[in-house]
Amino acid sequence: MDGGGPTPVDEAVLARKRAALQAILCECGTVVVGYSGGVDSVFLAKAALDDLGAGAVLAVTGRSESYPEVQRQTALECVRRLGIPHLEIDTYEMGDAAYLANPSNRCYFCKTELWDRLGAVARERGFHAVLDGSNADDAGDWRPGLRAAREHRVRSPLLEAGLTKAEIRVLSRRLGLPTWDQPAAPCLSSRLPYGLPVTVERLRQVERAEELLRARGLREFRVRHHGDVARIEAGPVETARVLHEAGAIARELSALGFQRVLLDAEGYRRGALNEGLGLVRLGGAA
Repeated sequence: MDGGGPTPVDEAVLARKRAALQAILCECGTVVVGYSGGVDSVFLAKAALDDLGAGAVLAVTGRSESYPEVQRQTALECVRRLGIPHLEIDTYEMGDAAYLANPSNRCYFCKTELWDRLGAVARERGFHAVLDGSNADDAGDWRPGLRAAREHRVRSPLLEAGLTKAEIRVLSRRLGLPTWDQPAAPCLSSRLPYGLPVTVERLRQVERAEELLRARGLREFRVRHHGDVARIEAGPVETARVLHEAGAIARELSALGFQRVLLDAEGYRRGALNEGLGLVRLGGAA
């Protein structure tokens, strides 16, 4: 987000989609919401609370080594502020060798673990449906996790209603949700290129590196882990900041165990994990 406000939308279309979402939620009756604290899951949980009432909603967060602590704190703050019934549970995808191998369908194994556990919560507590926060934009992306959701009969009300990310941001802002302009925050394993095994040590390196950059004022960026190399993706304004503070950033990330720190010349964008990119090495020649 650029801070200038959400993308303009067609109000009539938006009203129809919000009505469709309400109809879907009412059809579900009582719901467990897979709740990460991101833009989509916070909006979905709030919409369910408004449409169904607190007794019919339980937002459930799956904790694991791949879940960023900064995201968890956002999730907790939102449920406190909004009064959303909430439960934290532990998930154990890190015990799955298929997940640790980090294939291109890694998310399938993670979501299979998550939906297994949320499904059990729903059954034990008498909730009729389990929901995820997938939106209409996700339908055209590579999302192995959607296959796991379908296999577990998890519904995606935002996607079913046709709501895009831009529209969800608009509705979130009107509800006063603090996440309306929050940057995307996928799991830490998404910072590792497919084929590089997922380890707790690598996830902690990435998390700490991103904490250091966030402390320097960066907002929408990624630190990609390539073994002994850290690759930073940032937007145009933030790229200028990284270049200005290159020496200090290189020293900080090197202290985490990275032998080289590279700045991605093409900047931050979705789906950049495996691209062959022009790189500028921080603190020295590429």
